[in-house]
Amino acid sequence: MAKYLNNDVPLELLEQRLHIIRENVRTAALSGGHDPQAVRIMAVTKYVGHEAVLRAAKAGVRLIGENREQSLAQKYEYIRGEDLEIHFIGHLQRNKAAKVVRMADCVQSLDSEALAAELNRQAEICKKELSVLVQVNIGNDPNKSGIRPEETRTFVEKLSILSNLRVRGLMTILPLGITQAQTEEYFSRMHALYVDIREKNRDNEKVTMDCLSMGMSGDYKLAVRYGATMVRLGTVLFE
Repeated sequence: MAKYLNNDVPLELLEQRLHIIRENVRTAALSGGHDPQAVRIMAVTKYVGHEAVLRAAKAGVRLIGENREQSLAQKYEYIRGEDLEIHFIGHLQRNKAAKVVRMADCVQSLDSEALAAELNRQAEICKKELSVLVQVNIGNDPNKSGIRPEETRTFVEKLSILSNLRVRGLMTILPLGITQAQTEEYFSRMHALYVDIREKNRDNEKVTMDCLSMGMSGDYKLAVRYGATMVRLGTVLFE
């Protein structure tokens, strides 16, 4: 378990941190000309146990993100009865797709046609429509998964024919060690790509494009300023 996350953060402190985060989101959204109400806050719970997840839910968290199938499975039986939306945000191998589809409401890390086909097949077996986000490697980082930016529009078109998937938007993870100027450039490019694909799919019921997931604990305020509609936060909640 990562040392920087604390499984025993008190409820009152979680509530205080969420209040500060919401105020930061509001300020950042308004500074970028965006609607603060459109931004959703995800608690990334991969390094805390189910007790911390339940406490976060009491504090007002409605959306959680898990990076690994095993970590999600360990918590799922404890949290499944809560009013929580569960997103899978880590790299997903096809042989883990069946388990993830049964537990998750959305897979944010869709990065290949092969994975899309398997998610679609498993969603059909589960008799559900699975929400997905396309992971975009906006920095063309060899250490990151994701579709190349210039290939994203075509990739979304291919996904739109899969009957059990609904493309809700885009997700990105920025390269490590970049400057603030580079961070802002990547966020700006992601937002432009997101808007472009959304505009081109206004009449496509399988591509609703209402989610731009970008920004984590260290850069979420910048992400919101540049148009993120979802931020993924772990350390600022649970450190």
